[in-house]
Amino acid sequence: MNFTRDPTRHAAPQVLEALRAAIISMELAPGIALDRAELAQRFGVSQTPVRDALMRLSEEGLVVIRAQYTTQVSRIDVPAAREAHYLRRAVEIEIARQLAIAHDDAVIAGLRTQLARQTELAERKDFTGFIAADKEFHRLMYEAANLPRLWSVVVRMSGHVDRLRLLHSPFIGKTESIMDGHHAILAAIESGDVDAAQRAVREHLSGTLASVEDIQKRYPDYLIL
Repeated sequence: MNFTRDPTRHAAPQVLEALRAAIISMELAPGIALDRAELAQRFGVSQTPVRDALMRLSEEGLVVIRAQYTTQVSRIDVPAAREAHYLRRAVEIEIARQLAIAHDDAVIAGLRTQLARQTELAERKDFTGFIAADKEFHRLMYEAANLPRLWSVVVRMSGHVDRLRLLHSPFIGKTESIMDGHHAILAAIESGDVDAAQRAVREHLSGTLASVEDIQKRYPDYLIL
């Protein structure tokens, strides 16, 4: 894990962000043991912010803490992923309706710029960067709808979905499918077509969980079905 501590910020949130990012990116794969003392040394902090970060990640379902035993990166909980996905889809369908009605040129331009960035990452086969750009496209939608705190809730609940999506991205045609979905969402918002915008979001957010069986075959030790 690359980590440079910002001395102007408290250590605990920085450790939390770094550990979450490493888990979501699969740098820390499901099942890997996490040693508190080793992590404290790596981050250059005491064990207290590491302990606090691991407790938060446990609440998010991304690590499993067993008293007196070990702390491990959790396996991907597919039922939990389905719940988070259900919430996100319901929220974003409404956001798409709102943005299509508003038809804000600045919002549309921002989404188009982010889509171009994602296209570049897809061409370079930078799947980790591609997924980050995917999330940023959606974050911009929440921001445009004046729902930034709701985005924070979705992020905290989406760790299992995000890891599934990263495992799914290298599959043939997956990045193209994601890009097609974003193009459809943007086109519908730009044209002010509410029904098309909502339909595009619904279709866009259905792909990864529909492919759980394929992901499980390729990564049998990573998933809890």
